[in-house]
Amino acid sequence: MINKRLLVKNLLAHNDENSFYDKKRFINIGQKEGKAKFLKHVCALANSNPYNNSFIVVGVEDEDNKIVGVDFFDDSKIQNLVNAYLDNPPLIAYENIPFPNLPQGKVVGLVTIKSGGKVCSLRKNIWKYYGGAVFFRDGSISMPKAYGIELKDTNAGAVARIEQHAKNNIELTLDGVVDFLNERHKDLNSYYKVFKEQFVVCWAGIQKKVKDETYYSRVDIELINEQVKLFYSEFDEITIAYDEDSFTTIEYVQLGLSNRQKYFPLEKVVITFMDNGTYTIKSDLIFEPPQYDKKNLHHIYNANIALLKKIEKGIPLVPHEEEDLQLISDTFLICYVNGFEDSKEIMENAKPMMKRYNNHVYQSLKESLRIIRKMKYN
Repeated sequence: MINKRLLVKNLLAHNDENSFYDKKRFINIGQKEGKAKFLKHVCALANSNPYNNSFIVVGVEDEDNKIVGVDFFDDSKIQNLVNAYLDNPPLIAYENIPFPNLPQGKVVGLVTIKSGGKVCSLRKNIWKYYGGAVFFRDGSISMPKAYGIELKDTNAGAVARIEQHAKNNIELTLDGVVDFLNERHKDLNSYYKVFKEQFVVCWAGIQKKVKDETYYSRVDIELINEQVKLFYSEFDEITIAYDEDSFTTIEYVQLGLSNRQKYFPLEKVVITFMDNGTYTIKSDLIFEPPQYDKKNLHHIYNANIALLKKIEKGIPLVPHEEEDLQLISDTFLICYVNGFEDSKEIMENAKPMMKRYNNHVYQSLKESLRIIRKMKYN
């Protein structure tokens, strides 16, 4: 079993960027350019390393390998994005790796790419790249290649050594459990569960009982053996259930107009542990968005835009406008799922301004965009 934090450290310590490893300060698959560049690198790494794992480490300064971290990113549909744009797409996983010195909510992203052994290419045009393009790695650069396409296995030994050095042990696992329960989350209800005598899942959050159901907010869930953060949110609430073989979460999102708020199930994730030391993660989007009167939503949509324009111009908001601002991400999300598709772009464009003006609203905008991303690639 590989400890993913050790794997990241080994990649950063022993290897410059090459044909099986890349590093990024951040990735942005919410914008067309960022999405295209990400797909280009995935395609190039899959083709340059067809029979072993390739990796992209996200949240690292390029010049000095300083670990600065990125926001927790739980896009469980990233495989769907790759499948939509690439022919012979590789298997791909994005994992959130906690590091002790990073601020709360910040992690290092680890993208693992496993080629199917066939030439991977762009299926259709995106940004400035044309459908049918094939990319390979030339040192640390992903380059197009139009002739002499041949897959070669040149990295098996190097990748195997790096993964071997990242093997987990009982000391690292115990240290991880103690740190999670007693240090990082000593102010929250925290728990652990051992599966199949070798997997340890820890979770923490604030409990709330509603009838016979227990909900958790401010939730953090980690698979300690691999140092992978499975879930993190300051806003949404989840339910947790488990048996001897599996660990299941259902994430809920609170939506509504004005004070008429309601919780809607968003996504169900089931982690199933096997006796042979492996596990699978299956996620299903179960969100059924609420529907509202279009005329009323059109009024709210225009009012939200007017609010953002006032903030952009530096015009002070009156008290009732400040109250509306606290709900702007929720109401834009409701507008989006009711056919106002420009709401997504408006929220994206508002993020930098809102980060300066009101951090709580900025975080809410990121949560709403995360939900839209899940819906788009489901």
